[in-house]
Amino acid sequence: MIVGTAGHIDHGKTTLTRALTGVDTDRLKEEKARGISIELGYAYTPLGDDVLGVIDVPGHEKFIRTMAAGVTGIDAALLVIAADDGIMPQTLEHLAILRLLGVRRGAVAMTKIDRVDAARMDQLEQEIHSLLASTDFAGAPVFRTNATVEGDAGVKALLHHLSQVAATLPANDERRLLRLGVDRVFTLSGQGTIVTGTALAGSVRVGDTLQLAPGGQQVRVRSIHAQNRAADAGRAGQRLALNLSGASRDDIARGSWVVAPALGECSERVDVRLTLTPDCGLTLKPWSPVHVHLGAAHHTANVVMLDDDVLAPGHTGRVQLVLDAPVHAVPGDRFVIRNAQATATIGGGVVLDPFGPARKRRSAVRIAWLDALEGFIGNGDIAALLARGPLGLRASTLVRLSQLPAEQIKAPSGTVEVPLQGGDTLLIAAAEVQTLQARILAALAEFHARAPDDAGPELWRLKRIVSTDMEDRLWSRLIDTLLQDGTIRQRGRSLRLPEHSVELSAEEQALAAPLMASLLAGRYDPPWVRDLMREHQMSEAEVRRLLLKLAKTGQLNQVVKDLFYHPQRLDELAQLLATLPEVQAASFRDATGLGRKRAIQVLEFFDRVGYTRRIGNVHLIRPNASWSYST
Repeated sequence: MIVGTAGHIDHGKTTLTRALTGVDTDRLKEEKARGISIELGYAYTPLGDDVLGVIDVPGHEKFIRTMAAGVTGIDAALLVIAADDGIMPQTLEHLAILRLLGVRRGAVAMTKIDRVDAARMDQLEQEIHSLLASTDFAGAPVFRTNATVEGDAGVKALLHHLSQVAATLPANDERRLLRLGVDRVFTLSGQGTIVTGTALAGSVRVGDTLQLAPGGQQVRVRSIHAQNRAADAGRAGQRLALNLSGASRDDIARGSWVVAPALGECSERVDVRLTLTPDCGLTLKPWSPVHVHLGAAHHTANVVMLDDDVLAPGHTGRVQLVLDAPVHAVPGDRFVIRNAQATATIGGGVVLDPFGPARKRRSAVRIAWLDALEGFIGNGDIAALLARGPLGLRASTLVRLSQLPAEQIKAPSGTVEVPLQGGDTLLIAAAEVQTLQARILAALAEFHARAPDDAGPELWRLKRIVSTDMEDRLWSRLIDTLLQDGTIRQRGRSLRLPEHSVELSAEEQALAAPLMASLLAGRYDPPWVRDLMREHQMSEAEVRRLLLKLAKTGQLNQVVKDLFYHPQRLDELAQLLATLPEVQAASFRDATGLGRKRAIQVLEFFDRVGYTRRIGNVHLIRPNASWSYST
């Protein structure tokens, strides 16, 4: 079990820790000279078959950041109140931080009882019970201690109580992937980089490969100390010291995380449910600056409202925190915020989505997703998340949200699974597949109504109409399904509803047939409109009209003005393009035998229709894109 102290400066937290464990946690020269704690202190003592870890936090208001880092991930709080001073400002602020961070178990140590009489102790105990009555610590036992006396009865009673609490702690979930919040980093001669922190989830063994977040460096675990004992493995709920290879001390700081690689992605935007304390005296408005304490990390951030336009004292609402640097978080993580001057704790809450969007933050779809995440934090229902993911969810996203390995995530019956590049998988509810198919049909119907003389949009143009954010492989699967069952049809590159047709008259077909043959015979360098005019003894206007109508029916493609390609030849060029190691104008020109200008025109056509995209001088085939052609 891990216990964190809390309380005002000079109320005897360090002395009490020493009495409980025999360890002096003030290790810095300045701490001993000034008689106050500045840094976090750690002490351990046997507790039955286990080990009690105590984190001693500073009580001075200047070190609230350090205090918040120390009590993240603790199992129980030990609120320390001196009998002579009583309840003081940092007593109240530390208690507020414990509540905001979701700490629910605790006890109170009344210290320095040798300085007051029994009446004062009785009075203070009543004040403490009154203070805690409206909190989760209501009814917490109060132990009267004199930690400077060897074998003090109050200290013994407190230690016995902590052992009883430890025996009732629920088992930590070791199925989840490892997350360890770093609160200290140092080097030891001959050993290298050491990080310490509390394992909030999962387990770790010597030899495991982990990742720093943020930072992204891969590290290997060389050795482990768990609860101050050498061990081959560590688990959730323990304080761990990990000896890491692959990163230097400068790569890691308090607030960093050591996590399983699947959890390593970070974000600068985090959607949260935030509660302001009733006495904070501050109303948050859009883009209000705040200080955020998340895990052992401290950041500045601006607040973006998601529910209402402002957040008043004592109220709760959903907001997005736009942070000054990327952070690691998972749904359910607790955090604390302080005002812009970092002089007072004003609220806190719980992380909903650690990857908040930069736009459409308040859309109906987005709000529904946050609703589903709030339910997921409470019940772990993946089906509810998939039902609110209209474009599906990647398996890797579900891993980050649930902290479970991919093989332990069980998709609901009927879930459609779409393999993606890189080994990932897209999961989408069957109902959402039907909804997307209906959107495709509606988009085609609207296109036909708007352009009745057009055969229909080509594959990737239609995707842009329906959803630019959809995974390409999901899009291809949806279209293939609709084509196979005859719900939609394809001619050339054009997609259409079965009842829609754009046909040439018999006379027009007779005139167009030789034009089509000439374009097909021209292979990759087909004749221009003026060349066809001379070859077939037709007016330029008539040739242009017929070719444009053929393009609308999907039987030709217009690359540039007055230059049309037979779709069979474009299909061949698309397949050729896919074989080139790097597609630039020069390499495409050489592979096709075209001139440079024509090669550029064809490549720009492929960019325009969404088969490729240009980055610098290189044209890349879009991920998961395929070239679809039908006669």
